[in-house]
Formats: sequence, structure tokens, C-alpha cells
Amino acid sequence: MAAAAVSPVMAQGENYPQRPIKFVVPFPAGGGTDAMTRLLTNKLTLDNGWTFVVENKPGAGGNLALDQTAKSPADGLTMVMAQTDNVVLNPLLYKKLSYDPIHDLRAVALVAAGPAVLIVNADAPYKTLDDIHKAAKAKPGQLTFASPGTGTISHVISEAWQKSADVKFSHVPYRGMAQAMPDLLGGRVDMYMGSVPTLI
Repeated sequence: MAAAAVSPVMAQGENYPQRPIKFVVPFPAGGGTDAMTRLLTNKLTLDNGWTFVVENKPGAGGNLALDQTAKSPADGLTMVMAQTDNVVLNPLLYKKLSYDPIHDLRAVALVAAGPAVLIVNADAPYKTLDDIHKAAKAKPGQLTFASPGTGTISHVISEAWQKSADVKFSHVPYRGMAQAMPDLLGGRVDMYMGSVPTLI
């Protein structure tokens, strides 16, 4: 799930915005969140004539981007494409966040929601989940799964999967999907879990 959020905004007049709106993306360029943000900002520009600057600020499971937005002036001119992991999971995973997603940010719109899917290299010997489970049980910790970062929803789902299936994988965190995909396609990691738009 992805949602646009801003620092708490004061009432805006009819001449909003008076300058370009910065839209912060918590992952690198080339990933699904980046593509979704650019589609959204292009549509808003066409419909309203607003100008946007998209800034990719990856790192710390998306926390850097949300921190930057939370600390921005509350003028409605800085937005972030937050995800479930940023606003729901990270407060549970990290003892001290530099922002409070409840008090420091305001949701503006639900932009997208969708299932997570598991992919492997087409040349991999795994064609079913059962194949992956058998391989993981035979070689605990040797199969690798990539994620767009520690604490992301892909990472947490994969950890829950291991627990429920009683298997052990090795987690390989990346700064985003665009960085993980070459290693998956090159056979350097075994699998990746992500959203459908990200993987198409």
C-alpha cells in the first residue's frame, strides 16, 4: 500500500501552491514507488497545472524520506509517498524513530494497494513453493531472498513466511527493487518478493 502524506498542513488559500511541490520518494529511481509517484505527479500537473519536483531519498527502510518530510515546513509543499512499512511497521521495528508517523505527518490519499508476489530467476530450479521449501530444508540459510530494505513489507512478509514454513533463508537487503533486480536476474540472489507493479 502506498499513500501520499505531508507534514501537518495549515489551511491553504486559493493560490496554492505558490511554488513547486516537492514529492519525496523513500526508494531509488527506477522502482515501483518511484514510477507510481511520477505517474501521480504527471496526472496532477495535467489536471491542475501544478509543478512537482520528485526527489528520491532512499535509505533506512524509507525512514530518511519520512524524516525529511516530517521536518519540512508545514506549508503543504513537501509530500512523501509513504508505504505500510514506513508508517505501520517501522515504529514497531525501530526503538527510536526521528519522526512520529501519527503526529508529524498527515495522510492525503491512498494511492495504491496490491498483493505481494514471489519471483525467482527463470533458470532457477524452483518452480513451486514446495520446491523452495525442500531446498531450504535441505540447505538451511543458503537460499537468499532480496528485499528493498530491512524492515520493508517485503522483508517482513519473507520473515513471516520462513517462520510459518519452518525454513531459513538469508536476507539480502537492497536500497530498492531496481538495485535488487540485476542480482536476481544474474542468479546472485534466489528470490524476491514485491508488489505486482514493481515486478512488471
